Amino acid sequence: MKNSEWLTSGSHLILKQWCDVSDRDFKNNANSLELTQRQILNSILQSSHFAKKHNVKDYAQFIQAFPASRYSAWREHIQRYRNQQLQLSSSKLVRFQPTSGSSEQIKFIPYTKLFLDELDHAIAPWMASLYRKCPQLRSGTHYWSVSWLPESQREVLKDKNLNDDSALLGIGKRILSKFTQAVPSNVAFAANADDALFATICYLVANRNLAMISVWSPTFALQLLDRLESMQQEVFEVLETGRWGARQASLKEVKAPFSPESAKCLMDSSNGEHIDFKRLWPILSLVSSWDTAGSKAWAEKLKQRLPSVQFEGKGLWATEGVVTIPYNDHYPLAYQSHFYEFEYLEGEKTGQIIPSWELKVGNVVSPIITSGNGLLRYCLDDCLLVTSFIEQIPCFEFQGRRFGVDLVGEKLAPETAQQLLSQLNETESKAISLLAIDTEQQVKPFYCVLFEGEIHHSIDDKYIDNILRQNFHYELARNLGQLDQPQIRQANNGWNAYKKLVMFDGIIEGNIKPEPLKKVTLNSLEQL
Repeated sequence: MKNSEWLTSGSHLILKQWCDVSDRDFKNNANSLELTQRQILNSILQSSHFAKKHNVKDYAQFIQAFPASRYSAWREHIQRYRNQQLQLSSSKLVRFQPTSGSSEQIKFIPYTKLFLDELDHAIAPWMASLYRKCPQLRSGTHYWSVSWLPESQREVLKDKNLNDDSALLGIGKRILSKFTQAVPSNVAFAANADDALFATICYLVANRNLAMISVWSPTFALQLLDRLESMQQEVFEVLETGRWGARQASLKEVKAPFSPESAKCLMDSSNGEHIDFKRLWPILSLVSSWDTAGSKAWAEKLKQRLPSVQFEGKGLWATEGVVTIPYNDHYPLAYQSHFYEFEYLEGEKTGQIIPSWELKVGNVVSPIITSGNGLLRYCLDDCLLVTSFIEQIPCFEFQGRRFGVDLVGEKLAPETAQQLLSQLNETESKAISLLAIDTEQQVKPFYCVLFEGEIHHSIDDKYIDNILRQNFHYELARNLGQLDQPQIRQANNGWNAYKKLVMFDGIIEGNIKPEPLKKVTLNSLEQL
């Protein structure tokens, strides 16, 4: 065994032991949900600026003092926090993490030491479950996709910690994780997304010991595999020479991998067009990505591309916090992380908010989290179904976003679509709706604007794309090639055309209402 393989195996052994300790705690307290949650809330209240200001001591006072909230309610406070004029939490601030907003172009979520500890309480039992499910993971390297930044934000958000997902771990686990990772996190700081993606591919091919690939969207994993097959010669040359070639200027902060052995293996695994991934990565044992709601069909396609590899779906994890983790083939609440409440979305109790310990199987709910970053009763606007329980811990299935559309992780909201339509209509054009086109894996998904009548000469697909790129995750999906260029459709009677589109997808005419953002199938669009 090579020294690097000893180091990898040894790091996994220590990581697993640490995770097992958290895992035992996760299991041992599974019958103490309410007690655990109340203890977490009390800890957060003691560190919260606003809880102290209102002298809130317990859950009853908490729900009286603070309504459910969204980012708009916190925007001004967070801006003052960033300007060091206010603290939301007494816990040490580590960084501000960027993500998309609904009506905001970008949101900044505070990550404090207490908040990162909460995330670690979810990561450790999840990792313990992974090691248990797939013991081969202990002997190989892992690829955990980094938090890619859109190109327009790379100069604005220069803090290199932003892109390092290992920064979510405690310092000991973070150090050990470096010895188990197949791709260095600084590849995300290439000058553009194409070069960052290329560098990632080169490192993955250079790694003969790759055991796991973990990404968020399955479309990103499919993109990696497709790009590898289309760029075989260029990847081969990098591995043969240890140089980036024409990409050197963009990748100057990233050392090129040098592995003639892997270069030869790449050629041996290929027929010139397609690659035998089993031969390229002989110990690849597990792939993890989203596999519910809009990602389900893409996940199935990913499984078909890697048929000899185990697959695991993701839990619900947002920039603002974690809700569920994959655990022994269930998706339980990460009950030792934040304080959780849920809003009923169906039935006679619709709109009512309850704590986690009052949930029942069959409830359709949306999570509201209170965490150690100072954000209180923060709505995530996801739709979840309670499927079962592990002892007292509710398990969920992700049903989709409550508002908006998420084809590949771009998370476009109706507010964003309405802003686009308003901007287009300022040109004396009549934009009816922004359509999210579900291509059902035939081609890349894309967005399409439906217009009525004449369209102003200044409007084309690039004009629409530039406006949509103001959304953080949309731009990232376009940079990474997960979404195709937007399109335009024109009709003499826009409302009738819109109704036909929706009816093609099976909606009864009497139930159709005009919406600024609507998901439709490619088949329906082509019939129109």
